[in-house]
Amino acid sequence: MGIVLITGATSGFGLACASTYAAKGFDVIVTGRRKDRLDALQTQLTQEYGINVLPLHFDVRNEAEVQTVLGNIPENWQDIDILINNAGLAAGLSTIDEGSTADWDAMIDTNVKGLLYVSRTVIPWMRSRTKGHIINIGSTAAKNVYAKGNVYCATKAAVDAISQGMRIDLLPYRIKVTAVHPGAAETEFSLVRFKGDEAKAKEVYNGFISLSAQDVADVVYYCTSLPPHVCINDLVVTPLQQANAYYIDKN
Repeated sequence: MGIVLITGATSGFGLACASTYAAKGFDVIVTGRRKDRLDALQTQLTQEYGINVLPLHFDVRNEAEVQTVLGNIPENWQDIDILINNAGLAAGLSTIDEGSTADWDAMIDTNVKGLLYVSRTVIPWMRSRTKGHIINIGSTAAKNVYAKGNVYCATKAAVDAISQGMRIDLLPYRIKVTAVHPGAAETEFSLVRFKGDEAKAKEVYNGFISLSAQDVADVVYYCTSLPPHVCINDLVVTPLQQANAYYIDKN
């Protein structure tokens, strides 16, 4: 079927995407910071689906690691058909005057710079084949800024803008670029944002049926399953009870 590279593949959307593409017969490159989870995922996908898995243990925020680990994968793995830039996080929920600069750095370095480092490494391989599809995972936060979301919203707006720029730059090479912007989805997202506070994280999803990681993986797969001449440029997906990043009807 081909090769798909998924960053942040050890949980949430990335994990669901890895399983979805493996089930469809794709060989997968999975990246993440938690080596134990990567190794377990390799074993699981190989045994369940009989596909090839290349686990890569590095932090997308570290440009040197990206270049050393991803940039030096075996040549047969460089024929990447689909790149899913999924690694990302929200850290903290504060007004701009009370925000943690460490949280700001974590979000900017992961959501923006990490996406760029990985893309910069992979795009030349796609360009040489005049073929490929890049999926950038954004957020409804890219479209609407909400209270105390300031820097997180800004990083996802950057993903939106970068996706538009990529699409223009890569037109001559026939490389598709799709930005997928999920709304409220119950994964580890809020648990990370609230620094492990499970009660606070759970409260975010009370009163409505949120998206699941699998819902988003199914949307991503659909975008990459269309005919070669068709590209979904920008897609926003929310639960039924969510209108945008700000309005959710809880009852």
